[in-house]
Amino acid sequence: MSKDNYDQKLVVLNTIAHNEVKIPNMPIDVALQEAENLFVWASEDQKDLIHNSGLDWAMHGADLPIRAGALRHAQSIWISERYSQEEANKIWNEASPKAYKLRDDLLDDFRYAFRKRKDLLSRVREISNGRSDADMIQDLSNLSVLGKSNPEELTASKFKMEKLDKAAKLSNDMAELLAKANGATQENSVAKSIRDKAFTYLKESVDEVRAAGKYVFKEDPERFKGYISRYHKK
Repeated sequence: MSKDNYDQKLVVLNTIAHNEVKIPNMPIDVALQEAENLFVWASEDQKDLIHNSGLDWAMHGADLPIRAGALRHAQSIWISERYSQEEANKIWNEASPKAYKLRDDLLDDFRYAFRKRKDLLSRVREISNGRSDADMIQDLSNLSVLGKSNPEELTASKFKMEKLDKAAKLSNDMAELLAKANGATQENSVAKSIRDKAFTYLKESVDEVRAAGKYVFKEDPERFKGYISRYHKK
């Protein structure tokens, strides 16, 4: 059901401007529960809310469960993406030291094998410049290409040529892993953006229904209390 609500509202969510997005001011599970509780409470007052406050019930009252469902699914997508990114970050932390070691080993191998070739040593020096993760990934690829283009000196120095294929594959694998791992720190991911828009969209209706309820039942404390956020009251 939540996925259906999400699919139904996705077009609307995408129209919400970035400067209109409200960052969640409470845990999402709390926001969802309060919205669902509010819908049940306000449904009993539907006629009074419409007649005495002008609340657009179809837009904000009846739509509350649909908006809540959209947010629930959007939250699930973002959590799934975040956990996937965190797992990639964990794997990167375990795998990257081995990738750096292979890069450093290849540099040492090449410096020895090409010690009599100034032109190739110059290329090795160029490759060794840079210390970032992206540099390491590119170095592995460059070293693989350089080695395969100059096999004579390498084989003469008893270099194991299969290390070049390993370097090329590791370069590709680590590039994909780094892209996923970096996503763990990107607060502007698409999934998070949609989640925040879904919260904003739900909050719009929650605020409208609460405002109407507080206005209509300002002299009826028993009904008034149902339009107050328990989370923010604490």
